[in-house]
Amino acid sequence: MADDLFFLSRRSPVLARHAMVASSQPLATRAGLAILEEGGNAADAAVAVAAALNVTEPTSTGIGGDCFALFYQAATKQVTALNGSGRAPEALSLDLVRRQGLDGDRRLPPYHAHTVTVPGACAGWCDLLDRHGSLPLATVLAPAIALAEEGFPVAPVTAHAWQIGAERQLASAPGGHDLTVGGRGPRAGEVFRNPGLARTLRAVAEGGKDAFYKGAIGRAVVRAVGEAGGVLSEADLHAHASTWDAPISAVYRGVRVWECPPNGQGLAVLLALNILEGFDLGGQDPLGPDRWHLLIEAMRAAFADTAWHVADPAFSPAPLADLLAPAYAARRRSGIDPGRAAQDVRRGAPVAGSDTVYFCVTDKTGNACSFINSNYMGFGTGIVPRGWGFTLQNRGHGFVLDPAHPNALAPHKRPYHTIIPGMLTRAADDALVGPFGVMGGWMQPQGHVQVVVGLLDDALDPQAALDRPRFCIEPATPDGAISLEDGVPEATVRELLRRGHRPVTPGVRGHARALFGRGQIIRRTDDGVLWGGSDGRADGCAMGY
Repeated sequence: MADDLFFLSRRSPVLARHAMVASSQPLATRAGLAILEEGGNAADAAVAVAAALNVTEPTSTGIGGDCFALFYQAATKQVTALNGSGRAPEALSLDLVRRQGLDGDRRLPPYHAHTVTVPGACAGWCDLLDRHGSLPLATVLAPAIALAEEGFPVAPVTAHAWQIGAERQLASAPGGHDLTVGGRGPRAGEVFRNPGLARTLRAVAEGGKDAFYKGAIGRAVVRAVGEAGGVLSEADLHAHASTWDAPISAVYRGVRVWECPPNGQGLAVLLALNILEGFDLGGQDPLGPDRWHLLIEAMRAAFADTAWHVADPAFSPAPLADLLAPAYAARRRSGIDPGRAAQDVRRGAPVAGSDTVYFCVTDKTGNACSFINSNYMGFGTGIVPRGWGFTLQNRGHGFVLDPAHPNALAPHKRPYHTIIPGMLTRAADDALVGPFGVMGGWMQPQGHVQVVVGLLDDALDPQAALDRPRFCIEPATPDGAISLEDGVPEATVRELLRRGHRPVTPGVRGHARALFGRGQIIRRTDDGVLWGGSDGRADGCAMGY
């Protein structure tokens, strides 16, 4: 591949033969690698990384949030999908929201206690280990417990996000000051200890998920939500269960791209790739206006569909077979004008945000885990159950308050979820190509599409695919603006404007690049070599042995 197709990178891909971990925090990556070196497999390492990220990056993730995972089992060449998202409380209804005067907007206020759905992460961790793991839970959680007890130096990008959260949710949420240093976020390089989180993880290590949902932790969660005006109950926690779902997929350039089904938005990735499959992207300038116009238009069409169809399938199942059919992709493709941006995309478009951690693991036997864990909107609600060291998510903000919408708020219902892990296998023989993902709210499917195009249309290595500048569609309007990262050529910006993409914000740089998400990729080549990449927009790294 010609050098001019590569966006300038300050990192080389990480190469190894046996196993690899890629995450947004080096200490979490090291925790996963330590588990692999102890004989654990990809599932064991994934849970170790998830727990360590709760310690080192609580600005994005934690046991008070949700998780999703895709697991590739080398022995069977099968991909399984874990849905570790929680449901709305039994007592939370549209009628209650109306009576309390909280229905003035399309969604609940973002940090209100009513946005606390049952945290699904703890059950998700335990259920992944029960089905695919090989080590005891106590062994897997040990690295994270040590980090929480002994403390860790806060990384620079995390410190910036922590201060934003300290000024926003944590400043006023019940218990929020427990995750600050005298009301401020810890500075870069400052050692932060979290004995409350260590206490939580020790309890789970000893008692499993029941320690969280049926013990003192759960009672503290219910008490904290109630004090903040919410209606979550102990019965809601007792009733929680993860689900194992059939993953959904589409073939793009001979590679099967796997995503979790709704209530996650992975469907948007597959819809966009199905549209793009009919275009010769490989013959285009990767940073040129022809390529970027097609990518943006395909994402708009995909988001228009998922904005309506992604909801809890137990309440409103999406017509997945019809949506993913080649004939439907052809119809959507025919609606794209190569010379003009569409201005009438049906059912809306996404809004932007960054709130999540994504990481991936491969082990020495060829298994792979693609894992994502999130609070949403940084620290979620910012509510901290007193003495337990973690915040509670605000995933209920993903519900719609229109009773006619498939994603309308209802008791025991899972909301539209932004977090999506991805997996690639070879369509011809189901061999592992690798786990991948890009975290960051509604940017995630856009990031998935852009890195998949880089990997498969342009044969980039994982690090180069992650380093390329990106676009992000925002806000939630049919003609949503396009933000372009620093590095997009001026000629491309001018031509996108000429084709009707308005407004376009070019040259986004610095900490504002968080808008474009933060990804990790591990690719396995036919000779068994692992190529890892970790997004330079975050603090993390890939490591292997």
